[in-house]
Amino acid sequence: MLRRAALVIDQIDTTARELAGLPDEPATVRLGWFTSAGAVLIPRALAALRRTHPSIAVITREGSTPALARALRAGTVDLALLASVPPFRPPDTETPALRMRTLAERDLCIAVPAGHPLARGEFIDVADLHGQQWIAGSVSGPDGGLGVWPGLDERPTIAHTARDWLAKLHLVAAGCGITTVPTALASAAPDGVRILPVRGGPAEQRRVLLAHLPHPLPEPAARLAAALRTAAIETHAML
Repeated sequence: MLRRAALVIDQIDTTARELAGLPDEPATVRLGWFTSAGAVLIPRALAALRRTHPSIAVITREGSTPALARALRAGTVDLALLASVPPFRPPDTETPALRMRTLAERDLCIAVPAGHPLARGEFIDVADLHGQQWIAGSVSGPDGGLGVWPGLDERPTIAHTARDWLAKLHLVAAGCGITTVPTALASAAPDGVRILPVRGGPAEQRRVLLAHLPHPLPEPAARLAAALRTAAIETHAML
């Protein structure tokens, strides 16, 4: 009850300052994000927030979705961008459930070298993924398997392992293999890379979720959440 009361008082104080035309008081928000969100979504949201609310400082950290869910529970981050795959289960089984909002839901795509035979069309048939060389995350890490098409019905040939998405895309540009990418990374792809949808099999969808503990957000965190929602919409409109 005391925590909720303090949040309400903070919101009343913020509203009073806005009505009086006073600048926002300095505040810090801690944000966690999954790896690929750092390529486009996070920079776009933070740049917009600096323009509208320069007094809000945002400290970020990258992590896997399970690690970020634990960080929310531990109180070491205030907000977290999480990745979710079908059947879209909650990120943990703790109670009370985290409060989550879907910012985007998009199909998984394939990044191929511009000169690759698969780059000739406007989509890739799932059968043509057989026998390809893949660039994937470390098998021993939390991102193990990321980069290989999930519905592949053969043991994949992994030519290179890399956790960083930018490194994967540059390896693709160099003709070293192909990799899966979320649609949102299309605008971050380097020259020499084509990002194409896959046809002929079940759709592989991915969700971007904004999560926080189940209580009202303080005003600075709410403003950051709004900037992230806007950035997700703008990123989708660019595709």
